[in-house]
Amino acid sequence: MTELLEAADESEALEFLHANDCTDGLPVVIPTAERVARLVLATGLDADLDLGEMGPGGGAATIEKVATNAVMAGCLPDYMPVVVAAVRALLQPSFDLGEMQATTHSTSPLMIVNGPVTRHCDISGSFGALGPGHRANASIGRAVRLCMMNIGNARPGVSDMALLGHPGKFSFCLAEDEAMSPWESLARSMGADPDESTVTILGAEAPHSVVFTNDADDADSPHRLLRALAAVIANTGSNNANFSGGAVAVALNPEHAQVLADTGLSRGDVCVELQRLAVNTRGAIRSVSTGFIPAGEADDVIPAVRAPSDIVLFVAGGSGLYSAVFPSWAAGAHRNSVVTETVVTGEACELPWAVPGTGPSD
Repeated sequence: MTELLEAADESEALEFLHANDCTDGLPVVIPTAERVARLVLATGLDADLDLGEMGPGGGAATIEKVATNAVMAGCLPDYMPVVVAAVRALLQPSFDLGEMQATTHSTSPLMIVNGPVTRHCDISGSFGALGPGHRANASIGRAVRLCMMNIGNARPGVSDMALLGHPGKFSFCLAEDEAMSPWESLARSMGADPDESTVTILGAEAPHSVVFTNDADDADSPHRLLRALAAVIANTGSNNANFSGGAVAVALNPEHAQVLADTGLSRGDVCVELQRLAVNTRGAIRSVSTGFIPAGEADDVIPAVRAPSDIVLFVAGGSGLYSAVFPSWAAGAHRNSVVTETVVTGEACELPWAVPGTGPSD
């Protein structure tokens, strides 16, 4: 069981957590035994169930420890199945979590949630989904980050060696806006059933904006959008271009997604086109950086993404001028693999304080 600490009051407890590097630098909800027990109960799992070893420190990701960090992040009980699924995804060996946490690159797990749980928990995929104002997005993403710090022992400049990092290392979670998508959901495209909820994760940089204006009278307009997206994917200063591989995420706003769908392109077709277009010549890359691309002919074509399946394409954000590309670390033993976990819901027990007058005082 987790060690219980004592403090005179919550103010003193908060200062203790800050002083012992247990926070992300922002105030947290104090994880009292009652609060943690409530979130453990919401998972329907045993408190001592070990989900796996979390790198780089190798801590045991028990349900109780995950719930403790979820309390600190401000999660509601309904969010716990999503948090648990996200932690399970990170712990898949192909994600290379320990190596990703220790890299100097500014990467962070981007969490894309699909399915009925997004509506149940009010996880946003619309305007400002990666910004402030969305409780579920912020607290779920923050819970996962606190787990990575307090269970995985990732500390800035000690074991988390990101040279700069980015704000997604506080929280990096959103939903796909399935209602506004002209295609089947990302989860369905990856084989999930219609009633399943999933969390898809890849290690990513902060979003790189892609600006595009459509001209309905220009037959080339959809292709201009594809070229604009591909140009950002293949940015010659990116890891994807220099390491020639890894995954990349593309968030199309609903208007841009409709432009492509109206030409008859499916989600898979768009990924094929983006992979084909997101290329550089060896000479172009070596004119910027000579450290990673081997010697060869200057006009050799080097893809930024090796396969269409390495492009995680989803619909999110408000309609308008901007979509976004999320370049990746593109390194590690598995080249920054994309991982997915099913969100298991309906396992929670009845809260023992559901009867009036029996609840915790907090």
